[in-house]
Amino acid sequence: MSALQELLTDELRDLLHAEGQLVKALPKMARAAKSPKLKQAFEKHAEETKNQVDRLKQVFELLGERPKAKPCKAMMGLVEEGQEQITEGKEKEPPVSDLMLIAAAQKVEHYEISGYGTARTMAEKLGQNKVAKLLAQTLAEEEKTDKLLTQLSPPLLDQAAEDEEEERSEEHTSELQSHHDL
Repeated sequence: MSALQELLTDELRDLLHAEGQLVKALPKMARAAKSPKLKQAFEKHAEETKNQVDRLKQVFELLGERPKAKPCKAMMGLVEEGQEQITEGKEKEPPVSDLMLIAAAQKVEHYEISGYGTARTMAEKLGQNKVAKLLAQTLAEEEKTDKLLTQLSPPLLDQAAEDEEEERSEEHTSELQSHHDL
């Protein structure tokens, strides 16, 4: 096996483990989401991720390799961070907790975009066009999910800002009232 094919296989094993972790993590994120659109996005991506695992197994088959996962420490850290966001988000207002989930999810998406982009490029260099096509399909799904998360953020940011403004206004009114009572 060439050094480049060995590197590709290693990257794919890392991605296989990463996706396996996400199959478990995404339903938890969906349950934690308050926004119906965000919940739906996580649920859809959880299903997509299962298909991505199957696609990776096809890639291993095309390369004549066993689909054996290699522990992905980066994804372990990102999933742990996502779990922290879920826990901390329970104490926050809904738009803020959803924004925390989106931030965690986009870090995951960016890691996957990087991993699949790199693997696709290596597969192309090795002349593994079917492999490259399958990896490009997953890459496109990851990019689409990232864009969707970006689109879901502005209304949540607006709502969080409105909530904070209302809170400041109520505090100010309360201060004026207690000052007036003196």
